This record gives sequence, structure tokens and C-alpha cells, in this order.
Amino acid sequence: MNAGSKLRLFVGTRRGLFVARTDLSRTAWQLEEPQLVGREVYHVMHDERRSRVWATTWHSVWGAHVHYSEDLGRTWSVLDTVPHHEDSRGVRAVWCVTAERARARLYAGIEPAGLFVSEDEGATWAASSLNAHPTSERWQPAGGSLALHSIVTDPEVPARLWCAVSSGGVYRSDDDGATWQPKNRGTRAEFLPQTRPETGQCVHKLIVHPARSNRLYQQNHCGTYRSDDGGDSWIEITEGLPSDFGYVLATDVRDPDCLYVVPEDSSDMRTTAAGRLRVYRTRDAGASWTALTRGLPQQNAYVSLLRESMTNDTLDPPGIYFGTSGGHVFASAHAGENWGLVAGYLPRVLSICAVVTAD
Repeated sequence: MNAGSKLRLFVGTRRGLFVARTDLSRTAWQLEEPQLVGREVYHVMHDERRSRVWATTWHSVWGAHVHYSEDLGRTWSVLDTVPHHEDSRGVRAVWCVTAERARARLYAGIEPAGLFVSEDEGATWAASSLNAHPTSERWQPAGGSLALHSIVTDPEVPARLWCAVSSGGVYRSDDDGATWQPKNRGTRAEFLPQTRPETGQCVHKLIVHPARSNRLYQQNHCGTYRSDDGGDSWIEITEGLPSDFGYVLATDVRDPDCLYVVPEDSSDMRTTAAGRLRVYRTRDAGASWTALTRGLPQQNAYVSLLRESMTNDTLDPPGIYFGTSGGHVFASAHAGENWGLVAGYLPRVLSICAVVTAD
């Protein structure tokens, strides 16, 4: 990166999208005026192929939309159509959009749970065969929503990708989406009569590590898990955390053994464990955890973090960022060792995306 490089933090909230800018020291932030005003911004994603930023939104009057910006969030356009089921289910929300690095292809996950593919930058969408998988009849709403919310593509094998459904579990395709297999062995579903079923797990967040494509992590309704074989099996790594519940994940792009989580108290409370805002980090793939608290409130901090409200940048050391239900955005430029406030008193934070650019 050159001396003029910038980092932009896209913060999606219940009332629009905010952009905070800084240089690569990541010490002083400038918050811009909100965009996409009045919309709930569920997901923001940077498409590195053409430096396009995507955002998925929902409005109480205008419904679900997919927006894109070609000038790093200064102006926005909206797609004419959104992916939807061609039956009475339609679309309640577009939860995520993912760009494939190797090809000009987009994936979108929607509610009610469905996966859609576009080969023309979102002009048209085709339903994936995953939507008709035999086990999809057992998918159930979780917390009021039945959503396909995580889509991750293999950084090394273009034909392989994973999706996560809440509640339905993790699915993988090894043949470019033609067929799909459930990949939930080793994960719990304590809310079901059979607690270790083939499908039906409530996955909250799923990521693949960009430096090791067989290394996946998931935050589940019932625990935190690691896979070393592309999802064929899962190892629970909850021990050492104050709870087995939470939503967010972040990592260091250079270190597959590094993971950040924020545990929350139970599916009933859904706020930071014991009212202490603590980010937990592992550097040994979940064998041990360290609580990172410097600069974060450690009493009476009963806030929630939603699945897209934590992220990392690609710098060294990694910057880690998260936003809370109280509208506060925190950042660490030193791998979580200390934290500072980027912005406060925003609307409820739903999503965050960090983008490093040359200017």
C-alpha cells in the first residue's frame, strides 16, 4: 500500500449506511453523512474484482433491495430486481451478497431461506438446486426468521462453496452448485429432540479462512466450532468461553489459527455475557482463549452483536471492528489488544465491512 492508502469502514444500521474513513495508522476517524437513509442495511460486501461495494437493505414500505456503489460509497444505484422464490414465499429480505473471485458471479441468500445465482452482475437471478434439497423440508425459522445468511466460496477451488441456513445447518457443494451435501457432523442442536441431527442446526455465522480453504469456523446457537476438512467434520472449541451462544466471527487473514468471537448470554438474553463487553481471541485454533477488554466497558454493558456486525481488515497487524445494538462502533488497530471508539450513538448496528484502498 502507498502512503495515501485509506481504510473505509462501512457501517450498516437500522436507519441507513454510515462510512468512517481513516489512514492506515487507524487512529483518527472521520464519519461521513449517512447514505441509504431509512433502510435497514443487513450486509455490506466489497467486490475486489471491480472495486464495487454491495449492500442489501430492507425498508418497511419499499421492501428488500440490493444496492451497489462504484465510488466507494459516495453514490449508490439499485438493482431493478432482487432474487426471490417463484412461489408464494417471495422474498422477505436479502441477507447477504457474495462475489466469486475467479468469475463474474454473484450469490445471494434470502429469507425465506434460499440461494440464488447471478451471472450478469445482478440483472437476473437463478434459483440454486439447494433450495429444493430433500432436507429443506426440515428447515425451520429461528428467532422469527428462516434465512440463508452465510455464503462462502473456496479461495482455491472455484467449484466449491458453502452456505449456512438458520435453522437448517451448513451445506457444501463440490460441483459448482449442481449438488449439495449437509455438513453438520459434530455440531449440536440442543433445541431438537435429536440433538446431533444430519440437518436442522441453527448456524449463526460461517467463515472460511482465506489462507487455508479447508479451515472453517462457525458460531452456532449451540457452541463455537472449527473444521479442518472443509466441513466434513466439526470440532467444538467452546471450552474457555463464558457461554456457547453468540453471532459474530472475525480472523487474521494471515493466520488460520486466529479467531475472534464475542460470547452472549443464552438465547433468551442475547446480550454480552455477564454485561461485560469482551472480545475473545484464540491463536491456537480454539485450544485456548484470551479475553480482550482494554478500552471496552466491563460492567452494565448489556448490548448485542448481530452476525454481520464484526469484521477484520487485511492489514498487519489486523484491525478488528465491531458495532453494537446501542449504536457504538469499536476498533482495534492492534489485533484486539486495545480498543477505541470509532463512532457512538448511531442507530442499531447490523453490519460492518472494512475496505482498504489505494486512495
